[in-house]
Parts: sequence; C-alpha cells; structure tokens
Amino acid sequence: MSSIHSRKRVFALADVNSMYASCEEVFRPDIQGKPVVVLSNNDGCVIAQNKLAKETLDIYMARPWFEIKEVAEKLGTVVFSSNYELYANMSNRFTAVLSRYSPRMEKYSIDEVFLEMTGIKANYTDYGQEIRRDVRDSTGLPICVGFGHSKTLAKLANHCAKKQPQWNGVCDFTSLSESEVDGILADLPVSKVWGVGRRLEAKLNEVGVFTALRLKKADHKRIRDKFGVLLERTARELSGEVWIEMEDELPEAKQVMSSRSFGVRASTLEDLSQAVAFHAGIAAERMRSKGLHANGVYVFIMNSPHDQAPYYANSLSIGFPAPTNSTPKITKAALWILKKIYRPGIYYQKCGVMMLETVSSKGLQNDMFGFSSDDPKSQALMTVMDQINKKYSKGTVKTAAEGEVQSWKMQRNYLSPNYTGNWNDLLRVK
Repeated sequence: MSSIHSRKRVFALADVNSMYASCEEVFRPDIQGKPVVVLSNNDGCVIAQNKLAKETLDIYMARPWFEIKEVAEKLGTVVFSSNYELYANMSNRFTAVLSRYSPRMEKYSIDEVFLEMTGIKANYTDYGQEIRRDVRDSTGLPICVGFGHSKTLAKLANHCAKKQPQWNGVCDFTSLSESEVDGILADLPVSKVWGVGRRLEAKLNEVGVFTALRLKKADHKRIRDKFGVLLERTARELSGEVWIEMEDELPEAKQVMSSRSFGVRASTLEDLSQAVAFHAGIAAERMRSKGLHANGVYVFIMNSPHDQAPYYANSLSIGFPAPTNSTPKITKAALWILKKIYRPGIYYQKCGVMMLETVSSKGLQNDMFGFSSDDPKSQALMTVMDQINKKYSKGTVKTAAEGEVQSWKMQRNYLSPNYTGNWNDLLRVK
C-alpha cells in the first residue's frame, strides 16, 4: 500500500457541543445555568444532556428517565422531549455557516461536519476561533473545532478541544511537532480513536494496544492481518496519511424506513391503519427528498416481547409494477399488507414501513409491458404536497388514511415549540 497523497493535507472537524440540549437552550435564555436533559422517543431514556447536567446528575447515556426523574426535578433540571424537526433545522443552519469557510465539506452527522482546509493559508487556531464565533453569532450554538492532517486526527483534535479546557475550543494538531502530537495520543485511550468501539477496543487490549499512540506505532501489516484493512487505514491516518477521503455526496440509500414505538398501545385495525399510513407518508417523503423511487414496500407490526401475552410479530413485502415515490400509491400498498398480517386481540407496540430496492429518480424508463413510473400529474401533486409541508410544517397536507385523532402517536410530554419550522411556533419577544 502507498499513501493516496504525498503532500500533507489539512482537515477540520466542527462539532456542536451537546447538540440537542444546545438547540433547546438557544431559544430558552431563561434556562441558562440549569441542568438540561433531552429524552428519547416516548420520553423513555436520556439521550442528551448539557455540561451542567453531566456534572450534577452523573447520568449515563440511555438511562431510563423514571429512574432519575425525582432526583433530577429536585435539582431543578429542565427536561425536553426530542424535537427532531427543530434539531434538523438548526443542523442545516450550522452547516450553512460552515460553508463560508471551506469550498469542500462533508456532513458526517447532525452535529458534525468535516471541512477540507488544504490550501487555505491561515493560522488554523485563529481560523477555528473565527468559525466558532460566527456559528455562535449566527445560530447560537456552541461548537469546538479540531484540525489535523487526516480526518482521524481532526476528530481526535476535536475531542481534545472539547474535553481539555486549555485548548479553548480549538485544537490544531497541524501546528504541533510529531513528538508533541504523540504525547497527546499517548494519553488517549484507543477507544477515543474514530471507528474503535467497545468490542474492537477489547480485542486491541488483548494484544497490548491500549492507547491511540500504540495503535499508531503498531505494525500495519499485523493490524491488517488480524483486524482488517479498515483498522489498518485508521492506524495509518494517525500518522498523518490520508486514507479516509472526503465524501462529497452521501451514498445512495438502498432502503428508506420510517418506524416508531407507539405512545399508547394500538389494538384495533383502524389505529394500526392510521399508524402505517403515517409511516408510509414519511417514508415516501424521505425518498422524494433524496431523489429516489422504490421497487417495493415492506410493513411490520409487533407487540412487546416483554408482555405477559404471547409475543406476536409479522411482516410482509410486495413489489410495485414500476418504481414509485407516490404517497397515495405507497400508502395503498402498505395498508393492503397490513390487512394480511393483522391479528385481532393484540396490543401492538410498534409498526414500521420500509421502502425496498430504491433507485435514482433520474432516467427511469417504462418496462417492456408498458408499466411506467409515476405519471406527471402524480409527480406534480407530490411536489405541491412537499412544498406546502416544507413551508408550513410536516403533516399540513397528508392522506386521509392517517386520520385526525392519532392516540397512538409517540408521547412527547415535554416537547418544545418548533421555533424554526412552524409559523405558529415563532419565538415572541416582548
């Protein structure tokens, strides 16, 4: 193997601090200085917390809320249900600000963005502070920035910027000597390296690799033979070689899915039909946003395996005559499947709809039997539907099959307003 690039390149990783909690704090200045937690679907577990909550509550991730609710409330903790619409909008604003600082970006997750900095002549520490100020002024979100000669090093630098106060939110490995970087890597457990999870960490520990520096210094051939080429590339990246390139476009999704547990158990076919129609609409909209059509649809329903009643789960899929992303067509097919797999007398906990064998909407053709993909009228209807829902809020226009009273929907008892995505939820300043 040889390095993809001989000259040193520079990457940055910008990461929002406690993304979900920070989004809530932006619009609630009255909760500054208080512990804040965000709960998962149906307000079940803690999935995000601000710095003060981490220090005062000592909550591990995904801990059930009911276990700590009493203690948290005594400490004045402010709790929120997950507001995914708000977080997605804030993520898009965060990304838009970063686009001012690099011509090439990769949105790695809702709160992390890689930037290619090669060729940008700047003091990267100062540049990182400028990015932080701009993001804070434009969105209200606090971020940290890490710089390195590979994406893996940039991610480790970001970790240092976030966890070690002396860096003041920006850590630039490219300004340090190799021995200085090695000194930092020697203090980082190998689990902090991008791509090293708990299972892989345990296997690395068995062969004496406990720190990021030890992984960097390990024999690359032995790493490849024992752990595979992906970890070898990671080890090489720790030395500043570029083996993980920027992804200008996300890979095309092969499957698109919408699924969620019910807030209240569903026992009737009517309730399940509404839920399946809801998820069919979400899945169809996601496909259109990605420029995809599906060749089939899969539906599943299930109760909880922890119920005293016998466990029941069933699923079925069917193909379409031609690829489609039409909400009415997909909903009709999904409801037909539901009637085939529904069994009365069961308190269902969850259902879901998955689109199968998705293909790009570009270049779709009729098949040899004359079946065509969605006709112009159907496409125009879906375009108008998506535009209205984007302008106002999701669900403004939907199929009648979704119903009006949806008692089965996810519980979000602590939900904040969708400040950035619903006219009725705009922040009022008195």
